[in-house]
Amino acid sequence: MDHPIFKITSVEVKSPYTLEISFDDGKKKNINFEKVLNGEIYSPLRDLNFFNQVKLDTEIFTIVWPNGADFEPAILHDWEKYEDELIERTKNWETIKY
Repeated sequence: MDHPIFKITSVEVKSPYTLEISFDDGKKKNINFEKVLNGEIYSPLRDLNFFNQVKLDTEIFTIVWPNGADFEPAILHDWEKYEDELIERTKNWETIKY
């Protein structure tokens, strides 16, 4: 499978559930994750204190949270292509209350 490889160079919390993400190709985007935070891995991120613990993993150049949640940089880079599909897919995932 041939797909572009992107590296995230910085991440900053901008507002509730919204991150500003910068990429190695100079692209910068704001992404609101609220609608995809379901399932065992992503539900804990509904707690804003936990969500705001996001950091850049400089080994694999993506964003990560303390519970191991992460996103593929290529999906984040082209979020607008994948957002509707991700929202639809995660609707079927159980929202776990913590």
